Amino acid sequence: MKRHITLVTAIVLTAIGTSYAVDLGEASITGNIQSDMLVPQQDDAIGTENTGVFNTNTYLTLNAFSKYISAGLRVEFLEYPLPGFEQDFKGWGLPHFYATGNIAKTEITGGTFYEQFGSGFILYGYEERSLGVDNSILGGRVVTSIIPGARIKVLGGVQRDYWEWTNAAIYGGDLELTFEDWIKPMNEHNTRLMLGLSYVSRHEGDEDIYAAPGYRLNLPQNVGAFDARIKFGKGGFDLLAEYAYKANDPSASNGYIYRPGQVAMLSASYSQRGMSLLLQAKRSDNFAFRTERSADPKSSACYINYLPAFTYQHTYALAALYPYATQMMGEWAFQGEFRYTFKRKTALGGRYGTDLILRGSLIYDIERNMVEPTLANATVGKYGAMGSDGYTSPFFGMGGLLYAEAGLEINKKFTKDFKLNAMYMFQKYNKSVIEGEGGMINSHIIVLDGKYQISRKVTARVELQYLHTKQDQGDWVYGLAEVSVLPYLMFTVSDMWNTGSTNLHYYQALVTGTYKSHRLQAGYVRTRAGYNCAGGVCRYIPATRGVQISYSYNF
Repeated sequence: MKRHITLVTAIVLTAIGTSYAVDLGEASITGNIQSDMLVPQQDDAIGTENTGVFNTNTYLTLNAFSKYISAGLRVEFLEYPLPGFEQDFKGWGLPHFYATGNIAKTEITGGTFYEQFGSGFILYGYEERSLGVDNSILGGRVVTSIIPGARIKVLGGVQRDYWEWTNAAIYGGDLELTFEDWIKPMNEHNTRLMLGLSYVSRHEGDEDIYAAPGYRLNLPQNVGAFDARIKFGKGGFDLLAEYAYKANDPSASNGYIYRPGQVAMLSASYSQRGMSLLLQAKRSDNFAFRTERSADPKSSACYINYLPAFTYQHTYALAALYPYATQMMGEWAFQGEFRYTFKRKTALGGRYGTDLILRGSLIYDIERNMVEPTLANATVGKYGAMGSDGYTSPFFGMGGLLYAEAGLEINKKFTKDFKLNAMYMFQKYNKSVIEGEGGMINSHIIVLDGKYQISRKVTARVELQYLHTKQDQGDWVYGLAEVSVLPYLMFTVSDMWNTGSTNLHYYQALVTGTYKSHRLQAGYVRTRAGYNCAGGVCRYIPATRGVQISYSYNF
């Protein structure tokens, strides 16, 4: 009954919104409808699954704003979900709703919300629909900047676990101090200094878990984690150092060991006109922080925290064929990127200038030395014996290679109508560790992406990609052709062809139309099974074939 009332309310509010934000004096209502649909077809060659005759992930979001109060809700309909979402999100309801009051530089929120402390090491709430990630918090939050140069956050609540809410609760606070707001000479000399401190505690009831016959684990019901960070900047230079510590937290993710968790990061960047440089290093150890200790280690649900991926987020299909998933139980990660623009009317810049990008990532497992079990017949897992400290790990000790990439990208405009992007990347991907089996995959990837302005309203773009490897399924070839007709239409055809062991084609033909706030895309697709990743978080998506439709509308 509650669901029916919620849906009727949402429809009424949508009607009020009509095709634009409705001005109500100083208030307004905005919203969005997004629906991704598939009419599937069986295809034994690529191994599609039987997901019925129609699948859809549909979302309706409504927000109301005024000077002092804002409120919103989101209705989700996944009763017949897209492939890959069946086990987790099948159903429909109202998982997101909030009301926020703003007064005297203070914001008070009740309902569901997303929040982040620092880089997210101990708290990071976000939604990523393509990955099926939504770890919003249901509870209350206060954010205030009433003290100049200080921003304070305090929150508490339970976390979303697909269509349920966790039995465990989380509480936390965050303080950020910006010294340039207090020290006038710092502003005058373009100098910045920020100090941040955060604390998060998870409270979860006891449960019966045995390390050995007759030996029940004494589980901590309160697990605390803190984060400290300092950021210094002057002109185009920025330096960030951050460290987080988590108390012993036996869980399904670490095999119920009592070792504390740590993560440390150092990031430096410099930019000036025509040039930028980024260098980063991070070490994490046993830092899977979840609201439910027994949550499935392979699931993306119930994560309180997030460890940023030190890999480039590739948009080209073959460059993203073997995406890296952050190893929450530990990794040594390094990343660097250098960008330089050769000026116009120089030997390398030519008439329009040339952009050069060099990037690389290197990620190792951490070294682990297993601790001898103290219990007879104790269950011993990947990270040591249940009920023990599990392992020791020297800070600078590194294990096997997990992932590496090195790439060069050149973007050049040859004429006023023609631009070409060219990329080469070498990649090493430890499929055995990241996916469970498959060994080390070494690949060479070449991409050519050309864009030509045919007329003021018509643009053509062509992508050619090639991936060479002697491992896994062998070589891949990818081609895409796209024609845009401003302001309404875009036509796209593509094919990803495995010229190696399978000789299978994965093709798409799509038409995209936009009109005012409406966007509709429809076409026929055949997609391979694989991992969809963003920011080091991945979700397995099975192969699909059929008619695909996507519609969105902002009002």
